[in-house]
Amino acid sequence: MRAVVVGGGIGGLGAAIGLHRAGWTVTVLEQAPEFGAVGAGISLWPNALRCLDELGVDLGDHLAAQEQGGLRDRRGRWVAHWDADGFRRLHGRPLTGIHRADLIAGLLDALPADALRTGTEVTEVTEDGVVNGELQADLVVAADGIRSPIRRRLFPHHPEPVYSGSAAFRGVAKHPGLGLSTTFAPGTEVGVLPLTGDDVYWWVSFVTKPDTRPADLKAYLKEHFGDWHDPIPALIDATPPEAVLYHDLFHLATPLETYVRGRVAFLGDAAHAMPPFLGQGGCQALEDAVVLAHSVSTVDDVDQALARYDAERRPRSQRVARASVRAGKAGPQVTSPLLTAARMNLLRLVPTKLTARAGRSISGWQPPRLPRPAPPRTP
Repeated sequence: MRAVVVGGGIGGLGAAIGLHRAGWTVTVLEQAPEFGAVGAGISLWPNALRCLDELGVDLGDHLAAQEQGGLRDRRGRWVAHWDADGFRRLHGRPLTGIHRADLIAGLLDALPADALRTGTEVTEVTEDGVVNGELQADLVVAADGIRSPIRRRLFPHHPEPVYSGSAAFRGVAKHPGLGLSTTFAPGTEVGVLPLTGDDVYWWVSFVTKPDTRPADLKAYLKEHFGDWHDPIPALIDATPPEAVLYHDLFHLATPLETYVRGRVAFLGDAAHAMPPFLGQGGCQALEDAVVLAHSVSTVDDVDQALARYDAERRPRSQRVARASVRAGKAGPQVTSPLLTAARMNLLRLVPTKLTARAGRSISGWQPPRLPRPAPPRTP
């Protein structure tokens, strides 16, 4: 059986690995001249770590387990401390951080080199699995992102992604000795996620109008966040100007009616792009990848396998997407100083041991088992 995966991001590579493990011949088509990672870092929740285990991807020392952290106010005062040990006990795995580039590299290492094609633009995909009028596949995986051309072609009347109301800065800087933290202010969230090697992934999301990108990103950050609590000004100062990223945050507000069109399966942002307020975008893409590989490896008929994939993934991923929207509206997108202060006062009353339960309904998900590689034969 032959699969063509369109898109070499987290979800596309994960799907390719799962299909490869299931015995399929897989070709990954990436439009960019090389595989890379847009974005500085990413948090991997326990549900994503279990998916990587099922895919046989070992990220080794690139994963940074978060051992301490909590919520702070704009002045740096702790509002709530996070129970990292309790989180690990309840969720079965720690919350981790990783450079996106290291995650992509680990996924690429799990695929044969001849399965990867860069600099390949996909201009046409048909429901019966023909790609660019020449490649015939038993399955096409549409992992081509939030602005998916394949989705636009096969769902021509589906609404385009909409602006979430916030934009985000992101970067990575050197700063030893930090723990995980999130700071809330009216309409604003600043996050700090330690990575390996004393690197720290930081981000700033804030409510603003779309298409208002500052001309000088670092100057804007220093003007608006240079007087915030430590280590926020130091992280901004330590990030080279060319390494500061800025993106308007969009999401697929109207859910897809199905993740399958003929022999084409949609996954990741192409299927359910969500705002980042729960840190689940990449995690849900990995869930998609494992479920898709499991479906086609346990059901002989591809059409029936894809129907199972849709039935399993669409309700859960769309539920997580809705929760991500709600999390933004109830948290970093609250612009009222009075409501923000009231929320902070409520959070101060939460016992530390209860913070370990955060996200459990999402991160407790268990992936299906994938085929194990055959052991090497002994002479």
